[in-house]
Amino acid sequence: MAPAPVVQTPSAVRRRASLAGAAVSALLVVAIVLGSRFLRDFDSALLPYAVATVFLAFGVAYRYTVWVSAPGARRLFAQGWRSFFSAANFRRAPTALPKMTATYLGFQKFLGARSHARWAAHQLIFWGCVLAALITFPLTWGWFTFTSGSGTGPGYEMRIWGFKILGFDSLNIVGWLMFHGLDIAAVLVIPGASYFLWRRMKDRGAITGQRFAYDLVPLIALIVISVTGLLLTFSSIFLHGGGYEFLAILHMVSVVFTLIYIPFGKFFHIVQRPAAVGMQLFKYTSRGEDEAVLACRRCEEPIDTAPYVENLRGTMRDLDLGFDAWAEYCPRCKRVLRGNAYLTHVKKGYK
Repeated sequence: MAPAPVVQTPSAVRRRASLAGAAVSALLVVAIVLGSRFLRDFDSALLPYAVATVFLAFGVAYRYTVWVSAPGARRLFAQGWRSFFSAANFRRAPTALPKMTATYLGFQKFLGARSHARWAAHQLIFWGCVLAALITFPLTWGWFTFTSGSGTGPGYEMRIWGFKILGFDSLNIVGWLMFHGLDIAAVLVIPGASYFLWRRMKDRGAITGQRFAYDLVPLIALIVISVTGLLLTFSSIFLHGGGYEFLAILHMVSVVFTLIYIPFGKFFHIVQRPAAVGMQLFKYTSRGEDEAVLACRRCEEPIDTAPYVENLRGTMRDLDLGFDAWAEYCPRCKRVLRGNAYLTHVKKGYK
């Protein structure tokens, strides 16, 4: 008999989540101080961004702890890490983890099966945000610095934690890419976010279940950040700095708001997605020759391997749903059974 799941009170979960958030925030503050060489390389003009990332760290740790405390997420999380550190899985399929990371996390091929347009738009947003994060966070924390011996260029040095990484000329292609990486990220994000915003305005399926704060605000925030970032570059190059201060404040406010919003809105799936890679790894490695594939009870079509189905049943038992046997039916038969139950037990009441 399986052991009963540990019951956690909401107050205990919130207390543990608060402690986790405080610990992660404190570690980030220490990392900023040390990485910027005791604030020697820290740019005080970027202080609002740095403070927002500390709040982001607290929110992500808090929300993640609360999420993992739920029975279903806890089982997925534990099984994912167990598969990740499994020596047997590595011997059986050494390329499985890189493959799952590339296809499920990086290129998100599962979205392509739904819609090629949605996949392309999601890829634009994903890689644009990754590029922006790789540039913005280290600069905000003072980990990256760009210095010029003459003070005005064109020769610059890029240093990480005070160590010189490379020197480059700001007038050549490498220098242009260095100083316009955020503009490239904005050019990627704008069409992707605009497509999803247009879809949520036109698609009936999307309109039916959408919420303004949850579904539309993230897209609007991404577009505002990207547009104001491009306008800053436009102002400095073509307007000789005209309107730059106003645009800088608007850009800062939008970025700070978005960073604080991430843990409590739709953007949180960015943090959840890597945990799901472990579950995909578990499914992939369990499909060995020695594992039997269970068949649907109704149509006898293959469902998945016995370990995966049993894991799903265990989650349903943890949640006290009372119908864990439904895990042994394929998706189509589940819909048919639900429809028959509705016709039998609900519709007959209207005769």
